Parts: sequence; structure tokens; C-alpha cells
Amino acid sequence: MSNEDETRKGTLYGFLAYLAWGMFPLYFHALIPAGPWEILAHRILWTLLLCVVLLGVTRHLGFLRSLFGDLKRLGAISIAAVLIAINWVVYVLAVTTGHVTEAALGYFLNPLVTVMLGVLVLGEKLRRMQWLAVAIGVIACVYLAVDYGSPPWISVGLALSFAAYGLMKKRVGGRLTALEGLTAETVVLAPFAAVMLVWLGATGRSTWSGNGSWHPVLLALSGVATAIRCCSSPPQRAVSHSRRSGSCSS
Repeated sequence: MSNEDETRKGTLYGFLAYLAWGMFPLYFHALIPAGPWEILAHRILWTLLLCVVLLGVTRHLGFLRSLFGDLKRLGAISIAAVLIAINWVVYVLAVTTGHVTEAALGYFLNPLVTVMLGVLVLGEKLRRMQWLAVAIGVIACVYLAVDYGSPPWISVGLALSFAAYGLMKKRVGGRLTALEGLTAETVVLAPFAAVMLVWLGATGRSTWSGNGSWHPVLLALSGVATAIRCCSSPPQRAVSHSRRSGSCSS
């Protein structure tokens, strides 16, 4: 395949990925009256089920044995899992409460926070023109925050949680593919998700039934949507030297 064909193919994939990501607010809004915690629990469990099936078919589930045998690596994965769960629930909360613009600002802020972590935590160096680009981004973010009219707490929460998640993914390194990383994270989160759904059902707060035939289908498909979103994301980088390891937001 020629370079021109590769470029055309990459452009198409990029367009389709961003189109899919842009549709996410509409999808999560369609899950109302389910609340953010119920949606989070369903995303975790259905995503895990899908990942296990895919890895089982391709016979790549064996990586879990080595992962759980490495406590340091498992600890990093567990912290990353908690951070991405925070990111997911804040994003869904933003969408279901009418703060989509603030959520979008959060992912606009995220590269700046990531650069900050790269410089302060990882000791990476920026060239003069890179500092100029960062300064322009900061000015733009400050302007958007002021124009919004109130402190953008949702934006800050999304940016911080995803940037910290990216840092933990760098600690894990590029030994896991995007699908394997997503599987490991949902394995860690699955007990919490199961307890959450049991509690919601026991207290009569579950929306699984009684909200039309399509509602449980949409909740179940949140696993497919999450897997597509995560596995089509570009690798999170601290600045420019992070090793490749799949990351997923929203």
C-alpha cells in the first residue's frame, strides 16, 4: 500500500473515530432515566463481557494470569481503572445534566494537563515553540472558562482524571494492547459494578425494566460503545515520548 493510500485510510479512520466520539453525548442522553452510577456499572460489566469474548475467540486471555502475578503492575492498572471510572461517571453526569459544553471543554483542557504532568512528573523538556503552543492553549482555555460564566468544575475534573489516567498507563507501559488494557481495567472494576447494580435493584432505583423495551438493550450496548470508543482512541502521551498503550475516555 502506497503512502498516499495509507494517508487516505488514516484520514478516513480518524474521521470515523471522531464522528463516533461526537455521537457519545446523544447516546448517553438516550439512557435517561438511568443515572450516572447505573450507566457506569452497566458500561463496566457489559464491556468486560465483550472483551472476554473477543479475547477468548482470539485466545489472548492468558495475559490475565501474568498480570495478576505482578502486584506492582496490577496496582498501576487498578489505579488507572479507578481514574477512568471517575472520568466516565463525570462525563455521563455532565451529559445527563445538560453540561455537554463543559464536558467538551474538559477534553480541550486535557492535553494541557497532560503536558504539565509530563514536565513536572516525568521530567520531559519542551522546546520554545512547544511552550508557545502551550501558552496559546492556556489563554484559550481561560477565555472559554470565563465566557462560560461559572467555574468549570466538570471540565477540570475530566481533564485531571484523564491526564492522571494517561500517566498511570505510561507506568504500565506498552505491554498491553488497548483491548487487553480495557479488559484488565474492567476486571478490577467489575466487583464494584456488580455491587452497584444489586444495590440499585434492591432499593428500587434500577431502570433496567419498566422504561420500554429498548432501554435495557441500550444499556447493554453501552459495552459495545465503550469498547469501540476505547480501542479507537489514540494512545495517551505525556508529551511526546510515552510508549504506546491504549487509553479510553468518556
